[in-house]
Amino acid sequence: MIGWTTAAGLLGTIALYAVCKWVYRRKPIIWLSPVVVTPIILIVWLKGWGIPYAQYHQGAKWLTDLLQPATVAFAVPMYRYLPILKKHGRVIVTSVGVGSFVAIISTLILSAVVGINRLITLSLIPRSVTTPIAMETAKIEGGVPSLTAAFVIATGVIGYVSAPFLIRLLRIRNPIAKGVMIGTAAHGIGTSKAFELDEQVGTVSSLSLIVAGLVTVAMVQMGKGWF
Repeated sequence: MIGWTTAAGLLGTIALYAVCKWVYRRKPIIWLSPVVVTPIILIVWLKGWGIPYAQYHQGAKWLTDLLQPATVAFAVPMYRYLPILKKHGRVIVTSVGVGSFVAIISTLILSAVVGINRLITLSLIPRSVTTPIAMETAKIEGGVPSLTAAFVIATGVIGYVSAPFLIRLLRIRNPIAKGVMIGTAAHGIGTSKAFELDEQVGTVSSLSLIVAGLVTVAMVQMGKGWF
């Protein structure tokens, strides 16, 4: 039986996100985005009321489970832009492959330099791919899936916030390049920002996050025992 606190966690999260989205539509400032504001308010709420995360997760887990069909839903715009994806397929796959490789290697190097222990390092490796794939990858390599999920969300939010700034700073004008950059580095959360920029950018980002997930899983399997 679902307790009132569990139900409140589910309904409260949905209501909070809806309100934040309503505010963001009227004031489209990056720091008012529901992707940024909602997690902060949830953390304050849980800490303030002394609600254990495990208890909150009993209700909110249904939202987490929706990540998998939501990822599949990215196939709709991909089908719409299929000719463009075919035309640039080789470039996209190659770029995402290099980006995923750099993400893994840079994680290993930085972890060694900073002195992060092996368990956290293994949990960090798949941080740039979408949550369902990242958590399964963490299991494969011996990391902690729940810790990986936290790193994935943090990476996505950072990508969501920084992507527009980096695009302007680097003067990236090609929609394919924008989509590959966002999808490879910031998975689903970043892809939501990519769709705000342009539907074509979002479509390429969708494909990139899927390819990045596949490439990362393959690299982890090949490197298992070496990390």
